[in-house]
Amino acid sequence: MKKLVLLSFVGLALASCKPTMDKQSQYGIKGDWTLTSVSHIGGEFVKVTSFNIADAHCFNGSQWKFVSNNNTGVVNLSGGNSCPMFESNFKWFVNPNGEFEFKFVDAGLKAKNVTTGYKMKVRNQTATSFDLIDHFYVDGQGYDVTYHFVKN
Repeated sequence: MKKLVLLSFVGLALASCKPTMDKQSQYGIKGDWTLTSVSHIGGEFVKVTSFNIADAHCFNGSQWKFVSNNNTGVVNLSGGNSCPMFESNFKWFVNPNGEFEFKFVDAGLKAKNVTTGYKMKVRNQTATSFDLIDHFYVDGQGYDVTYHFVKN
């Protein structure tokens, strides 16, 4: 009887737990990547500043490192052509809805104390590439920005 009660309790506990991340997508993103292109419809009419850092096209060629076992990463923009140099650590994960969530974490700060971040859809994920899709609105019109990554 005790075993049955214990097994029932364990089964109920496991069933009530909801996954907090999409482990398959998460594992597939780990490693070193180059953001090879940024595209958005309406680009000639709408200026997109990515992640409150720089024009979206400044991220072309940026280097990204994703570590999946501790959900950390580093992004590096080399600058040039009126684009700033930028390097930052970040925390990230892919939630069960297939959304990539991340936030920049400055030196000396803990991720739990950073209250702003970004959420994008993961699309077209393969062993060598994936896209992050950011949806935003300008004057009531919705736009998608697609960040295309290729594995180094």
